[in-house]
Amino acid sequence: MFEVITLGSGSAGNSMLVRGASTAFLVDAGLSARQLSVRLQACGVQVEDLSGVLLTHEHQDHCGGLKVLMSRYRFPVYCNPLTARAMSDAGFPHANWQLFQNGSAFTLSEFSILPFQVPHDAADPVGFRISARGACLGVLTDLGYATRNIFDVLKGIHGLFIETNYDEAMLQRDLRRPWSVKQRIQSRHGHLSNTAAARVVEELDAPDLRHVILGHLSKDCNSPELAETCVRSSLATRRRDAAVYCAGQDVPSPVFGLI
Repeated sequence: MFEVITLGSGSAGNSMLVRGASTAFLVDAGLSARQLSVRLQACGVQVEDLSGVLLTHEHQDHCGGLKVLMSRYRFPVYCNPLTARAMSDAGFPHANWQLFQNGSAFTLSEFSILPFQVPHDAADPVGFRISARGACLGVLTDLGYATRNIFDVLKGIHGLFIETNYDEAMLQRDLRRPWSVKQRIQSRHGHLSNTAAARVVEELDAPDLRHVILGHLSKDCNSPELAETCVRSSLATRRRDAAVYCAGQDVPSPVFGLI
């Protein structure tokens, strides 16, 4: 068994549940501790039964519920040294950090986890290639562009979580964001647009790709319809029949089985 469920994804918080035959863990914990507990229970998982949390980076929308969880439970938090330092500087407890090195795989029960560096304006942000029993999931959230190394690491994956943060035209029309913020979002250390994410999906060397989960959508500068249409068009170009799903902020996704 290798199952993936997004508990919530968007500007207000991000977290994903990965579940195997004998373990369950989170990728990020950006929802409140209460919401994480409620949504995990809806998926049949208790917080105390988690084997850990993989942390992509230290921004609030990816770790917002973690301080409370770490004060109540003793599961490990997996991150690289610079992210751990940034978390500690922000007042997170020092206990239970399990440090990894970017580019070096480690095991978590039946899973092999390969963290890799991504370009984003955080201390040392990463994506993950998560593998078990021959199935592989790629996690790409919060990055300004896809480097060559990212394409190399994610060759042959069967599932992909990728951010489709904004629609270019909607971002330019948005009156609430100053030009400096728009520049930061569009920069090479910002976020992926629908078009940029679709280009990644199109160029990815993954002939057996079965699931593409879109996430981290801006509430003001994107819509599920725009994101899905853009990515489906790229999949059609490559004649791939992968299912496309747009993760929401408020409710868990369906279960995506990779085995």
